[in-house]
Amino acid sequence: MKSKFLTCFILLFIIASPNAESADDTSNNYDERLAKQLGADDYGMRSYVFVILNTGPNDAVITDKDKRKTIFSGHFSNMGRLAKEGKLVLAGPFIEGGNKRGMYIFNVAKIEEAKALVESDPAVVAGIFTADYTKYYGSAGLMNLNEIHDKIQKVKIE
Repeated sequence: MKSKFLTCFILLFIIASPNAESADDTSNNYDERLAKQLGADDYGMRSYVFVILNTGPNDAVITDKDKRKTIFSGHFSNMGRLAKEGKLVLAGPFIEGGNKRGMYIFNVAKIEEAKALVESDPAVVAGIFTADYTKYYGSAGLMNLNEIHDKIQKVKIE
């Protein structure tokens, strides 16, 4: 699957590039130091674990506003901690996702590692969310997302 994706990605890149000469031609913008720092392969990509947070069995059961506020405060704090540790690369809610409530992308090699991180989320522990896991292959540039986000976030979520 990964090699089929890579083949399609490379072909699309070559076709879309107006001055493309060969698949192994590097652009003038290539930064070897940055690529190594971010863990990028030759395509500028790397592996992550992608998690979908679904509505859990206790979402409708836990209705007390103060209890939900406490749980979600812990949920956001936990995400902040994981991002600072370099484990959480991207997170956010889905808009009109139905029972699919949100997602995480983790900078870990194995699904088991991501499960341990998700189990530290108070909203998952409370049963407001459940999680589905899969490996994901995406741009290594995602590793710089939290640094950039800190510079553009005016209001902190609590």
